[in-house]
Amino acid sequence: MENERIPYRATEAASSWTAIGALPVSVLLENVRSLYNVGAFFRTGDAVSLEKLYLAGITGYPPQKMITKTALGAEETLPWERIAEARQQVLALRARNYQIAAIETSVHAVDLFDWQPRFPVCVLFGHETDGLTPELGALADTHVRIPMLGRKHSLNVATAGGVVLYELLRKYRALSFRSGFAPDDR
Repeated sequence: MENERIPYRATEAASSWTAIGALPVSVLLENVRSLYNVGAFFRTGDAVSLEKLYLAGITGYPPQKMITKTALGAEETLPWERIAEARQQVLALRARNYQIAAIETSVHAVDLFDWQPRFPVCVLFGHETDGLTPELGALADTHVRIPMLGRKHSLNVATAGGVVLYELLRKYRALSFRSGFAPDDR
């Protein structure tokens, strides 16, 4: 039997997604300690055509063997930047009209599926167990949580990133179709 695996972009189903171009979303990772998690963000970011990945604090950055192992080359295709000061980057993005969204399980957070993002968006993810620093969390325009129905109260940060980024991709595509413009016409 012939190998039936082909890249998604080569399928007919991909045609409705190709007009999207780059997703107007950036991710800022603050103090993400696992290089495997960082590599997973590179891989997922490439998959959704993320605008840019910012790496701050103790977050590792390429070249690192463990990042490369998980990213599978996405560290070469996804725009990224190592930043010295997360706060300054958030303020710079806000000055460019980005909505800043902290992905946190706080009492003030809105449900991911109810959230109506204002594109462009920068989503903030923090340390695997401690989350975002209070200073960075306070800069967010909104806090967003992923519904958790089981006994655990959080997901692995890279898994949460995948859930959030694909929901943003879905919402951006729906917005594009509702408003009647091709995303590249922005």
